[in-house]
Amino acid sequence: MHYTIFDTPVLRTLLHWLSCGVLRLAGWRLHGAFPALDRYVLIGAPHTSNWDFPLTLLFCFAGGAKLYWMGKHTLFIGPLGPLMRWLGGIPVDRRQSNSLVEQMVAVFQRNDRLVVAVPPEGTRARVSKWKTGFYHIACGAGVPVALGYLDFARKQGGVMGVFYPSGDVERDMPLIRARYQGIRGRHPDCQ
Repeated sequence: MHYTIFDTPVLRTLLHWLSCGVLRLAGWRLHGAFPALDRYVLIGAPHTSNWDFPLTLLFCFAGGAKLYWMGKHTLFIGPLGPLMRWLGGIPVDRRQSNSLVEQMVAVFQRNDRLVVAVPPEGTRARVSKWKTGFYHIACGAGVPVALGYLDFARKQGGVMGVFYPSGDVERDMPLIRARYQGIRGRHPDCQ
């Protein structure tokens, strides 16, 4: 994987304290620790606003999580492209069916330490069913799923636990979604 801003202890410490301060000033608090695991898929839900991304980065910096995230390929075009990669971004072209799951499983297999964040809804718009790519990546790589969240009603975010997929997506997806009951996104009508 390419290097990110997290790779130097000084910047990591600076970003930790800066993020803690910004979150505190904004009235947000970190709830739940990021898993002390070398490899996992981190899902983040609900995803209803453009504010989800910067808040998630603040929580990750504050919680000391070194992660990569998949984002729409258009975020990586132009002058913001290098910044997005520097922050751990992996561009994804959703218009193409190019075996994204298999590619991410291969990336996990090549890395002893890797955390990849994936929004299970796949969009900020209201969806009736979550996408299962994160689940198949976790199963294929043999890693757990960390259940990250942003609750705008309580102004808290973090990780509420780790889920170990059984391989039975029909059984596991309702169990994962049930953990998000009562958590409100910035725009609850989009949940």
